[in-house]
Amino acid sequence: MLTLTSQHRSHPAKLLPCRADNQRMSGTGDRQRATGNGQQELRRGQDIAERLMNLGVAAMRITTRLPKNPASRHLTLQLFRSATGAGANYEEARAAESRADFVHKVGVAAKEMREACYWFGLVHRSGWLDADLTSIVREAGELAAILAASARTARARAPTTEVAAQRQG
Repeated sequence: MLTLTSQHRSHPAKLLPCRADNQRMSGTGDRQRATGNGQQELRRGQDIAERLMNLGVAAMRITTRLPKNPASRHLTLQLFRSATGAGANYEEARAAESRADFVHKVGVAAKEMREACYWFGLVHRSGWLDADLTSIVREAGELAAILAASARTARARAPTTEVAAQRQG
């Protein structure tokens, strides 16, 4: 995944990998337990939360480089809101009070990420930036798929009474 970052003060921001080279790139993240030496178990969903945070930062950096005209202002607001909203909604889902609450909030996060994917793709196709955003568009698509699958899985594992209540309410 690429994000905009500035390594040198004398050079303008350029696209660089978002992850450290030693981080794994897996579709659903690394859920292995930390072992020994006082290390804590990875909090469930932290890998996805980190990827969403990185994508939100990428959106922030990209939107500051877009031209200042009415079309790009609209696109900037939509991209910024959807990319950062997905991460915020996912954090709400992680603190859900019930399975139904989790399903609803992670579903909202998935919708926000699908929208962000659209806006990233539009920026990419517009040619407004001289950067290749293919990996960002791909990361947004992967995160949208992961979030949607998480909602489906949680919904499928819900007791039948909870599912029925969720469909009615």
